[in-house]
Amino acid sequence: MAKITHYNQTETLPADTVGRNRLQEWLDAQPQNYFSADTDLQRKLELYFGAEKYREIMPRLYQFGITAAVEIDPLARKTNLDRHLPVLEVRDAIGQDLNDVDYTADYHQIGRYIYGSEIMTLLGQPGNNRLALALFYLSAQNGEAGHNCPLACTAGVIKVLRETAPEILRERYLPPLLNPDYDQNYTGAQYFTEVQGGSDVGINAAQATPEDNNSDLWFLNGEKWFCSNVTADLALVTARANPQDGTRGLDLFLVPRVLDDGRPNGIHIKRLKDKMGTRSLATAEVQFENTQAYRVGTFKDGMAHVINTSRVFNAFGCAGHARRALTIAWTYAQNRIAFNQPIVRFPIVQAQLSAMRADAAAMLAGSMRIAKIIDDVETGKASDADQKFLRMAINLNKYRTAVLAHEVIMTAIELLGGNGTIESFSVLPRLLRDNVVFENWEGTHNVLMAQVQRDARKYAVHEPFLAHVRTLLEAISDPKMEEFKKEGLHQLERIVDEIKQVLEMDELTGAIYFRPLMDRLTDLFYAATMGLEATWERSKKEDKTKQRLAIYFMNHRVNRKQPGDIYHYDDQVARLSAEI
Repeated sequence: MAKITHYNQTETLPADTVGRNRLQEWLDAQPQNYFSADTDLQRKLELYFGAEKYREIMPRLYQFGITAAVEIDPLARKTNLDRHLPVLEVRDAIGQDLNDVDYTADYHQIGRYIYGSEIMTLLGQPGNNRLALALFYLSAQNGEAGHNCPLACTAGVIKVLRETAPEILRERYLPPLLNPDYDQNYTGAQYFTEVQGGSDVGINAAQATPEDNNSDLWFLNGEKWFCSNVTADLALVTARANPQDGTRGLDLFLVPRVLDDGRPNGIHIKRLKDKMGTRSLATAEVQFENTQAYRVGTFKDGMAHVINTSRVFNAFGCAGHARRALTIAWTYAQNRIAFNQPIVRFPIVQAQLSAMRADAAAMLAGSMRIAKIIDDVETGKASDADQKFLRMAINLNKYRTAVLAHEVIMTAIELLGGNGTIESFSVLPRLLRDNVVFENWEGTHNVLMAQVQRDARKYAVHEPFLAHVRTLLEAISDPKMEEFKKEGLHQLERIVDEIKQVLEMDELTGAIYFRPLMDRLTDLFYAATMGLEATWERSKKEDKTKQRLAIYFMNHRVNRKQPGDIYHYDDQVARLSAEI
């Protein structure tokens, strides 16, 4: 028996028993409701919905918070084990092509829980993005879980059908896509990437041929290289419908997995991808052979709805990853004893937790602001400037949330030490692997930066974005935030000048300077949004949580000050790390 002295008691127990007891206390401290444990999410929703509407939607979020934490979390852990991953079924007992994927019963049960929240049903009507994405954020705290990528894909299909598709296709396919019954509904997918092109969609080679000159029915032939949710009932597919080069020759098609009579629709799964993350989701290589398809719009019109939807979902998914990593690390720091005290008492740990907390809050702040403006656009409440703001904001936010979430998860793993690297110990390794996939899905960092720079040169999209950030900063009315406001506007003017210099360079040279500049600009947008939240919170005479977070984030990310240059830095991190 060993005598173990702790910060509050002396125990005479075997050392390993004491260690396991502490770890059990950490497990017991994990939230049983992701929503009720997240006051930051609650306050953002109240801000952007208003008190009355927030009270109306709160029960739905509360209930799904329990479902995600208690029901989905353990199932998501099981379905990511090697022995439970999806398996390609090539042929049946008598040698006929099956062309199907076998999932476990647990995988399907997760689907019932997630779709049962009515997250897709909400998207049947314009203006419901905030609520749908809040549910998605809660779901993403379990990683991709095999269904969160399909949710984003299905949302894209819904929006294309809602906005650009012929009425006959809307009437036929929207009802099953909006059905919350997982065992009866349809899910969607997006098959765009080809082996030779990757992000360069303009060199796609898959061909689309009309049945006749006046037919709405087309036939697709060719290969797609990344096909996630490969067993989806409906897929959006790019194919070359005319001989023009580049994306001008591409159209967007809706492809059912099976024909009306139940026969397969010429979609052949060649193999499943062996991915580092999102492993319980089947991603495949697919060959189309005279596959029947319906044209739903031009590449330009249709893809805008698909890509923007996916990138917004991606950002909320990364924010969910960061929040879960913060929760795990914070509760671990309260319960892990080292050198006779909980590690949360060490200032270096407090500094790490404070940075994680600020980054997680910033990601959600920027993402929720964008979701609110998307809702305003869909319901006709947005200005022309708001719509122009979104073109740049969605791409910057997708990029920056992925980067920040990666850092938060890596810091959480470090705080857990060797335990943080063990798949069976916590969700952190899976969150990291899933987040890496999120970073590269629907636009790698370089692709997004290239698009933003090109849009700035061609359409001057940076001007409405900069104006939006300025408006946010100027709206900060809390006297306690005056220095924050002044510094934010100073940083904004510096960035305005630097953008002008970069855009005077040639595009390839400018790209070297553009990415770090966009890091600072996006972080300033997050800080400005957090500052506005702090003003709102103070107007309600509530505590200064958002104020402290905003000021810390400004120093930590935008100003990039060293600890010695921040007034009472040790006191700041002690207070910020005391709660999540």
